[in-house]
Amino acid sequence: PPSHNLEMKHLPGADPELVLLSHRYEELERIPLSDMTREEINQLVQELGFYRKETPDAPVPEEFQFAPARPLPTLPPPQAPAVDSKTPPKCEEREHPDL
Repeated sequence: PPSHNLEMKHLPGADPELVLLSHRYEELERIPLSDMTREEINQLVQELGFYRKETPDAPVPEEFQFAPARPLPTLPPPQAPAVDSKTPPKCEEREHPDL
């Protein structure tokens, strides 16, 4: 059955794997599927929180629109430059220092 936010791509010669992406399309995890049966893969997809639709064009409830989104990992807070430092922090060439 079709699942919301799940896309299947066939890559000839590649071992099958489930690639989980963040809402920014950053890779979160790769799960190998070679040793799993179809039933095990369907159960995994359900356990991960993908919404299973009745038909490919069936509407998806609002609470599942962004499912199975995981919270982004928390990053350590940026460190302030040393007080006695006389040189401003380096910025990327196209980056504005206030951004």
